[in-house]
Amino acid sequence: MTEVPGASKSTTGTLYVVATPIGNLDDISARALKILGAVKLIAAEDTRHSVRLLQHFGIQTPLAPCHEHNERDEGSRFIARLLAGDDVALVSDAGTPLISDPGYHLVRQARAAGITVVPVPGACALIAALSAAGLPSDRFMFEGFLPAKAVGRRARLEQVKEEPRTLIFYEAPHRILECLQDMQAVFGDERPAVLARELTKTFETLKGLPLAELRAFVESDSNQQRGECVVLVAGWSAPEDDQAVSTQALRVLDLLLAEMPLKRAAALAAEITGVRKNLLYQAALEKQKDD
Repeated sequence: MTEVPGASKSTTGTLYVVATPIGNLDDISARALKILGAVKLIAAEDTRHSVRLLQHFGIQTPLAPCHEHNERDEGSRFIARLLAGDDVALVSDAGTPLISDPGYHLVRQARAAGITVVPVPGACALIAALSAAGLPSDRFMFEGFLPAKAVGRRARLEQVKEEPRTLIFYEAPHRILECLQDMQAVFGDERPAVLARELTKTFETLKGLPLAELRAFVESDSNQQRGECVVLVAGWSAPEDDQAVSTQALRVLDLLLAEMPLKRAAALAAEITGVRKNLLYQAALEKQKDD
């Protein structure tokens, strides 16, 4: 299908959510280039950054800022243009807008106003990292940026300590070492993890080690404390000989026991949490005795 912004359209414009490269400019799609060149206006997280991308590809579409500090107040400006019939593209500094980047409020306002919102997929750091990390990818949890202060960061990590899915975090280079230190303290020395740094760029690094070794690797090399970072951590799993049931699994079991017979609740809780069914069945029996 040939897609031409402005062609065969109603009276309102279309908001295109356009992914841009996270490093290597060759990763931009032909569709993204066509749309960026055809829309009337580009809403950009940082116009100074995005203008370099447009100049590289010879695109002269006007830019207007749409960042975390003005998005709520200035969103009406873009909505007015869209309602007047102009197509608008939304871009962030790199990757897919809204993924730990601005754009949510604008997209929400556009949809509330009945404006068509069209995704133009492309680069996304978390997906790129996951695809090459060698950790389970069938189920994962994206946590974005952790709190900047140590107390908040450790509290958030404690909340996901027993999460069985692969965990994915973004982190700023000046905090990457502190982040890994806290992960080691909360998740343990042996939890497998991967640092994906400067993806698609000249000094791209994908290093997989147990957390204690990964922290030591970053600590010993200041170059690993530079650039954009994605940290992936293997999900929690109980040792095979461990007879304990995690607090998260017990919470799931409690909810299911309130709605269904014991045997069925234990079986379903095992499917959800990955904990062995017989352990959950025994835990359920103990709960019934206590009650």
